[in-house]
Amino acid sequence: MVRIALAPLLVGLILVGDRRASLIAAAVFIAGAATDRLDGYLARRFASATRTGAWLDPLADKLFTLSPVVALAAVRRFPLWAAAIFLVREAAVSLLRARLGARGHSMPATPLAKWKTATQMLAILLYILPLDPAADPLRLGVLAIAVALTLWSGAEYFVRRAPAP
Repeated sequence: MVRIALAPLLVGLILVGDRRASLIAAAVFIAGAATDRLDGYLARRFASATRTGAWLDPLADKLFTLSPVVALAAVRRFPLWAAAIFLVREAAVSLLRARLGARGHSMPATPLAKWKTATQMLAILLYILPLDPAADPLRLGVLAIAVALTLWSGAEYFVRRAPAP
């Protein structure tokens, strides 16, 4: 719930666009990312995984990562092509999950998808931060890895996880 609540704040800070707001947005993003790790750890540690949590956690991840991507792309601080890849992959996997859920199947996150999320979050953070243009090659390199993992993990769900019609 924290990540869902932080998403609009994050978008607002990104849209303000000045250095101070960008630094605050980066801190909010780091805090939200930390809640993702903490939530997963606590659920495993205390065996408190629930059906609601299993549904809500991926939704929170999507809102928390895609909201700043859309905001950054809107203010031309994030490549539109990468934003489109992120959005299409998440929509496709969400539709697959919904289809499987309607049939009584679940589709937990794969280890590759967890790496995808981590690299996306790092890339997004690098684009939120008001870095010098000299950091652009680093940003683009991390983004390229995130895009590759986004495509690979999305394909993995459809190839390995989708049941026969």
